Amino acid sequence: MATMLFLAVGCQSGVPSQHGRIDRKALVSRHNIENNSFDTLASITVGNGRFAFTVDATGLQSFPELYRNGIPLGTFSEWGWHSFPDTSGFTYEETLREVNYHGRKITYDVQWNEPGRKQQAAGYFRQNPHRLHLGRVGLQMRHSDGRGAGPAEITAISQKLDLWTGILTSRFSVDGIPVTVTTLCHPRTDMVAAGIESPMIAAGNLQLVVAFPYPSGGHVDDGCDWNAPERHTTAVTHTGSQIRFYRTLDTTCYLTDLRTSGAMTLEESKPHHFILTPSGGSEKLTFTLHFSPGVSASGEQSAALPAPPGFEETLAAVRLFWEDFWKSGGAVDFSGSSDPRAEELERRVVLSQYLTRIQCEGIYPPQETGLTMNSWYGKFHLEMHWWHAVHFALWNRTSLMEKSLSWYRDILPTARAIARRQGFHGVRWPKMTGPGGVDSPSSVGSFLIWQQPHIIYLAELCYRDRPDSVTLRKFQLLVEATADFMADYAFYDTEKGYYTLGPWLIPAQERLPAETTVNPPFELAYWYWGLSTAQAWRERQGLPRVEKWDHVLGHLPPLAAIDSLFLAAASAPDSWTNPRYTGDHPVVTGAYGMLPPTPLVDKALMRNTFRKILAQWDWESTWGWDYPMLAMTATRLNMPEEAVNALLLPLQKNSYLKNGHNYQDQRLRLYLPGNGGLLTAVAMMCAGYDGCTTELPGFPKDGTWQVKWEGLAPMP
Repeated sequence: MATMLFLAVGCQSGVPSQHGRIDRKALVSRHNIENNSFDTLASITVGNGRFAFTVDATGLQSFPELYRNGIPLGTFSEWGWHSFPDTSGFTYEETLREVNYHGRKITYDVQWNEPGRKQQAAGYFRQNPHRLHLGRVGLQMRHSDGRGAGPAEITAISQKLDLWTGILTSRFSVDGIPVTVTTLCHPRTDMVAAGIESPMIAAGNLQLVVAFPYPSGGHVDDGCDWNAPERHTTAVTHTGSQIRFYRTLDTTCYLTDLRTSGAMTLEESKPHHFILTPSGGSEKLTFTLHFSPGVSASGEQSAALPAPPGFEETLAAVRLFWEDFWKSGGAVDFSGSSDPRAEELERRVVLSQYLTRIQCEGIYPPQETGLTMNSWYGKFHLEMHWWHAVHFALWNRTSLMEKSLSWYRDILPTARAIARRQGFHGVRWPKMTGPGGVDSPSSVGSFLIWQQPHIIYLAELCYRDRPDSVTLRKFQLLVEATADFMADYAFYDTEKGYYTLGPWLIPAQERLPAETTVNPPFELAYWYWGLSTAQAWRERQGLPRVEKWDHVLGHLPPLAAIDSLFLAAASAPDSWTNPRYTGDHPVVTGAYGMLPPTPLVDKALMRNTFRKILAQWDWESTWGWDYPMLAMTATRLNMPEEAVNALLLPLQKNSYLKNGHNYQDQRLRLYLPGNGGLLTAVAMMCAGYDGCTTELPGFPKDGTWQVKWEGLAPMP
């Protein structure tokens, strides 16, 4: 019988710093975001975790084309999805490819290389559904002679996001005439509120523009196609200061309700583009713009407009919401440090908390670019859910993580059908998917397995936060069904006397070929941890251990190694001589960083491997979550200097923009797994992990780091 390595301990939420209390308001406020120009990589997002609205230096979405190749000006929600009509009648079965799995045939959904219907079907199911840009609202400004004012003619820009209050204030001038815009996102509903003050309003030279695009269906973009007006409809009802837009895009319908502080004239300047001009001669204008799922205009024409919160009510709610957020949960203060990198690390930590709170707290796992722009068509990647979510629990905000876990129950039938189609018990979780849980065809993602134990890990964090029978009952089915698949997926080699993972398998280090890869190190360790933890869940409920799970646990091989170095997989003996295998994610370190120790991992070999990675790895091929992963491994290895160095490696993909986003490259300008990973690593470096007795185990003890922390929990 396998030995249980992992015992739950209650999270140390609310633990005070050993070095004095933290002035949280001062900590947060010294990292307020400020702009003094139209910086296309410094757009600012306001949101509530389920809805987000990204703006330019005017405080609204006035110049979207300028920002399209930077951090674009998006309006996205968790419910806003769309699919193009399937005019060719594709079936999902057309995406399936048959492979040989240890002597029997199973099918995977793939991107077919050969041009033709199968490739087209795979493309359709990858692209659909895609996340929907709900519409933009911006300013149209004119000079006194009637000419339009572009970004080059807007001066005296001074924009500031007050993180403590969540209030964005943007000041600028046109021809020396001042404009002030206050932008808010309501904390409990999908609504933007704004207040505008300027003599330009009374002069008739400042108007609102509300415009609605058709979806682009692009792989990575702002989600907008402005050149297909005939493919969607926008019907309008207008009564004084109340306007309702009825949006219909194929089978997708939603409503946009605009309320203003005074009467407005409405003009449709071209299809789906509306100019709203204030009347009454006031220099002040406030408005709210509320988005919600709905039906077509024909079914809604007689519906009364709801009364959403007004601007002042929203302002008060936003202040309370953000003050409560910053006063609760964890906090880390590096202000006493002499290491010159400390201030930047503190900035990244504060802004990452803000960004993950407004982007990653919905009922679905987040996409890698959250609610700011679309990546991979707006779909989410379940192997990334760990990086998006774990930090919430470690920062004493488990409830924010837990919301997205209910979705796994929603797609149980779909995940069970995937496993059944391949001849396995339990549930096989998809990799890249939308709300329905349908796996997107991929010649890489379909063969990944490291997302499978994530739900066990996340459920375990919930139990550590609330170790009671309610939590056990809530997640037991998910834990059990996941473990059933994991145990059945492992193939028992009777000649060798142990289980193997793969082939067909692509590990988290995605450079290894699916058809030959066997026993990658991180996946092996995660299988051991996941099955061990699933057994613990049964024991907590007085249930007997599952014999099959124990047989797998007792017959998993140790991680393959040559010359005192772990290999990328047992099937890759040339891991350190073939450059192909010394790039991408150095995820072998996750087996002793993301995960606690297991009998499969030799600590001395991990130390050797870690040092080899630092000396030899192709760093340009790494990604934003790799550096926090290395920092966690270094922390467990009692290498605090290396932990800090890894977390702050001076690489492009480890850079953080003015607005806090983790920049990767020109294609992927923001990357929230990097932000979430940073918070996870810092929590571990401060609060440690189960069994750790060292104070601040991830920071050097040479006096250069003076760290105050509170409200953090140790990692498993």
